[in-house]
Amino acid sequence: MKVLISGNEAIAEGAIQAGCSFYAGYPITPQNEIPAYMSVHMPQAGGVFIQAESELAAINMVYGASATGVRSMTSSSSPGVSLKQEGISYIAGAELPAVIVNIMRGGPGLGNIAPSQSDYFQATHGGGHGDYRLIVLAPATVQEAYDFMSLGFSLAEKYRNPAMILGDGMLAQMMEPINIKKSRIKNQKYARPWALTGCRGRKPNIVKSFYMQEGDLEKFNLHLQEKYKTIEAQEQRHEGLFLDDAEIVLVSYGSMSRIAKGAVQRLREKGKKVGLLRPVSLWPFPKKAFGQIRVHPGGRLKFLVIEMSYGQMLNDVKLALNCKYPVEFLGRAGGGIPTEDEIIKRTLSLLSR
Repeated sequence: MKVLISGNEAIAEGAIQAGCSFYAGYPITPQNEIPAYMSVHMPQAGGVFIQAESELAAINMVYGASATGVRSMTSSSSPGVSLKQEGISYIAGAELPAVIVNIMRGGPGLGNIAPSQSDYFQATHGGGHGDYRLIVLAPATVQEAYDFMSLGFSLAEKYRNPAMILGDGMLAQMMEPINIKKSRIKNQKYARPWALTGCRGRKPNIVKSFYMQEGDLEKFNLHLQEKYKTIEAQEQRHEGLFLDDAEIVLVSYGSMSRIAKGAVQRLREKGKKVGLLRPVSLWPFPKKAFGQIRVHPGGRLKFLVIEMSYGQMLNDVKLALNCKYPVEFLGRAGGGIPTEDEIIKRTLSLLSR
């Protein structure tokens, strides 16, 4: 079924069709259409919707619901997600699956409600305390916003780890036609022997992130690091365009990558050898994709990272390339969005050097 829908509504519908049974959130622009949609449609699907008294309450409700084995999620925007960080760390420390949606807005502080990508550090390098990781997916289209909810829940359950869908106000508010499959998942794939479902006939389960005996917490941390290595090895995702003969590769993610893709197509029409590498998973970062790019015979290779921030993904790109090629940067923040013309001008300048 094809439907014209906004990014926020696609996220909410995607979660419902993915079998989400519990949502707790608190209003903040520009993601308010998610809880609004959930308030109507989640009860109709047999799930639970709660508008919590605060962001802190919402994330801890998700912690509790996830511990019982139901697919649980919350959503917010930048400063609201900052408030959730302690709870997210607890969920990671308890090895619970949950999905957190962050529709980024301008910052720091309360900032504004314009699109931004300046929460990359917070999402990919652990905004809360402790050595933990989130699986982070960055949709670029409204269709992906819908599809990534199912993927996010599946990965969260596969690895017993919270997953974040990282979007921005531009993606959230735009409307596009998407394909929706009305086939709500009821019997999820992964068994949950760890869930708190009552202990008749078995030993009681304990969900915690609290270890007081000497050495126990370090042992648990080592277990987490092994899990993260597995995720890094198996779950890197990216999209590539015109990489075989590119002399300069634009690197961008999320809705910003759509603008970069438009610039690439216009430059190709001019005969310029320009490609695009779009990280889809921000963690694990698609290092393998960068390692597979090669200079074509007799050519040269540069990279231009483009973000709605002042260079938060930039360091990960440089690390992935291991200093093999020059890396340049173009970015704006606080609601500023690099345009196709700006990207083309900068790219042509780099090609002429």
